[in-house]
Amino acid sequence: MDPDIKKRFDDYVRKRGLRRTGQRDVILKAAFASDEHFTAEELWAKAKKIDPKTSRATLYRTIGLLVESGLLRETDLGRDERVYDPNFVDSPDHNHLICVDCGKVVEFEDANTGTLIDCITRRLGFRPSAKSMRIEACCDVLRQKGFCPDLVQRRLEKGKV
Repeated sequence: MDPDIKKRFDDYVRKRGLRRTGQRDVILKAAFASDEHFTAEELWAKAKKIDPKTSRATLYRTIGLLVESGLLRETDLGRDERVYDPNFVDSPDHNHLICVDCGKVVEFEDANTGTLIDCITRRLGFRPSAKSMRIEACCDVLRQKGFCPDLVQRRLEKGKV
């Protein structure tokens, strides 16, 4: 984990008048162990592998603090669940392309999307305070091959096969 993330979180917690705890450190370590999106339950499973005594209540409070501090962003990827994205620390303007068939998520950045969003919001009388784009589309794998391993995996996870 990047030491700057830990410092930023510790500073934020201290500024809020809260104390630093071992469980919060475990949750922070689990959250930033990879750059993959995760649900609260997935994060809890990762944290419990580090420390089995990790409390679910502490996890949810810590996720709230991480979102408030700007270290995590809560994102809707269209799966009827909240996911948290640790990539906004390094790439605050990245966007998401989501396959509606298999659920595959591709992150991308493009300078033109920022310009487009700025133009649209200003033309409509707004000034953007945060930018995020979610595009839902069908990936070419299923169309071209007639089979998508990501789709099979998604259906297995949902118990639909």
